[in-house]
Amino acid sequence: MNDGTRDTSVPVARGDRLDSVTQAFVAHRNLLFTVAYEMLGSAADAEDVLQETWLRWVGVDPDTVRDQRAYLVRITTRQALSHLRTLGRRKESYVGPWLPEPLLTAPDVAEDVELAGSVSMAMLLVLETLTPTERAVFVLREVFDLAYDEIAEAVEKSPAAVRQIAHRARTHVAARRPRGVTSAAETRRTVEAFQRAVETGDLQRLLDVLAPDVVLLTDGGGVVRAASAPVVGADQVARVLGRIAAAMSLKPTQVNGDPALIVRLGGEIDTVMAMRIDDGLITGLYAVRNPEKLSHLERETILRR
Repeated sequence: MNDGTRDTSVPVARGDRLDSVTQAFVAHRNLLFTVAYEMLGSAADAEDVLQETWLRWVGVDPDTVRDQRAYLVRITTRQALSHLRTLGRRKESYVGPWLPEPLLTAPDVAEDVELAGSVSMAMLLVLETLTPTERAVFVLREVFDLAYDEIAEAVEKSPAAVRQIAHRARTHVAARRPRGVTSAAETRRTVEAFQRAVETGDLQRLLDVLAPDVVLLTDGGGVVRAASAPVVGADQVARVLGRIAAAMSLKPTQVNGDPALIVRLGGEIDTVMAMRIDDGLITGLYAVRNPEKLSHLERETILRR
């Protein structure tokens, strides 16, 4: 983008315009990344979408744009929709369960209940069951509270059609979204108990914190070893977790606004295991092992609504 230098052969007005365009993009960049990520579940693809959004935005005269935020969101949404269709084809040939790319998030994400709920691993998997257009409409309306006419421009549908799509998507998500509520203190106790149980290989302690119908999903992408199908039930999940080598170190953290453990082997990240906790029990475990999806765990990703 702009490296801060000014080419003296370029008229000042053009330089000022580029500065203005850049400032507008930077001001909304975290929001645009969040929109793209919620639509795609992939940080790498979201970054590609932002690059394409920038290339289109830099050719626009900002003085002709009434609402720069809405305009940028519109460009981002259209680019994300294009990527979403391509990503869908890639997932068809993916080896084993596909999980969203986990993001190391700051505590303020968890404090924003709406944002944390929308980027959680469990919720992103629910959004995977929507069509691309339904997903875009749901994200823009329910998460970012855009007006129907703004969404209509972004997805190139009429406002009336968008209202119908929003209703359909909302009903679909409501039937599948996480429902349980657990206090921060209870969540902390559950995570600490789970970590101790895994580190010690204590099967009974594991069973005490796992819901009877807990589901473990492991994503290795065919690159590293992982279960090829969901592991269901406390007994089965506890047996799998009991095999975690004592040489591995576990560190509690926040991933996608949810509690998680980063598992390291020889100092390198081997797995990130995000948790869904309902009423003090772990009901979902999302273990991402595919090395291609672990690059965003060394630094916090800023998400904004």
